Amino acid sequence: MSTTEAAAVRDAALRAAAAAPGVRAAGGEAVDAALRTAAVLLRERTGRLLAANAEDVEAAEQNGMAPGLLDRLRLTPERLTDMAGQLDVLAATPEPPLQREVRTLPTGERVFERRVPVGVIGAVFEARPNVTVDVASQVLKARSAAVLRTGSAALGSARALIDLVIAPSLRENGVPEATVQLVPTPGHAGAEALVGLPDLVPLVVVRGSGEVTRKLSAIGAAAGTRVLAHADGGGVLYLDASATEAETERLVTEGTDRLGVCNRLNLLLIDAPAYDRLWPVAEKALRERTIEPSLPPHSHPLGHEWALDSGAEAHVTVTTVDGPVDAALTAARETSGLAATVCAADEKAATAFIDAYTGTGVFWNATTRLLDGYKLLGLPETGINVDHTPGPRGPVTYLDLSLRQFVVLPA
Repeated sequence: MSTTEAAAVRDAALRAAAAAPGVRAAGGEAVDAALRTAAVLLRERTGRLLAANAEDVEAAEQNGMAPGLLDRLRLTPERLTDMAGQLDVLAATPEPPLQREVRTLPTGERVFERRVPVGVIGAVFEARPNVTVDVASQVLKARSAAVLRTGSAALGSARALIDLVIAPSLRENGVPEATVQLVPTPGHAGAEALVGLPDLVPLVVVRGSGEVTRKLSAIGAAAGTRVLAHADGGGVLYLDASATEAETERLVTEGTDRLGVCNRLNLLLIDAPAYDRLWPVAEKALRERTIEPSLPPHSHPLGHEWALDSGAEAHVTVTTVDGPVDAALTAARETSGLAATVCAADEKAATAFIDAYTGTGVFWNATTRLLDGYKLLGLPETGINVDHTPGPRGPVTYLDLSLRQFVVLPA
């Protein structure tokens, strides 16, 4: 690892650590006011933000970035408006009590559970400028400081968002300006350095491709850093024999509105007895989106995530299954377990699928695109955790970014 990149990450972490007590001292009203100011600045400084983003997009196009990834990189006036709206919602979200009573001991002492800020939270994420604001706002709402490392293609956009929106909003509302730090160097070395600083950055949220994310998780685990990893994605849609043609068309169409996101339709499972009836409907919906079906025999794993396959994002894998239980087990076995939908008119079939599927989110006649912090919970997210162990799972919001502390008080 380059000593220059490691030093840059450490310097950013030290600045964030020095600012962290000031975030906690500023309090909820100041943080919420900063979020509201940031929403205003997103709307007022649209032109400058779009100009910075246009430079990133132009450079990415010249470097041959695939259309799906370009879609994630590109900011538009509508996306900036959506980002501002999410900040307003987050600022207006009432916080749960700092402390709740758990029980009274037989000896009379009272036991309370309290939320304590982590201090500094790191984040490694793909070249999506909006995530810069999403993660920073969530960490601030959790009363911690942030060290952010984005994909190199979005570095200019992220810098503009911090310099033009986040930093002035913090400064104006009495929150230390150094609270949100951006790793200034491109390349994977910065990400590896960030997950290797447990004394300064004990928690890091990691998003991106499965291979890179798993590598960073392993490095973090070896160093003693807690890593919340969003590695693999890919939504599953199961068409049961009881599914209607209208619902089939709707769910295929809704699940493929964006191809560069993790919760899009990736694997289409069709109940074998209904294949001849439902596949023509699904195929027509895919063709209208200019999406190519990958039909058996497959030269790739069933759960191959097309969103991460640069240049081949416009694909959906298709295969048959034997009923709802086989569909649920196939979805859980062949994919990351991010999300799956059962399309069925028969409640018994839908329930069988729901009961058998063990992934992060399961939907009945609703698209997996809903597995998103803002759409599902009304809050922006730092990522979607697909761990198969206890802890925050699914969309991770600021409510998941605090430590649990037990307080025992006298009777």
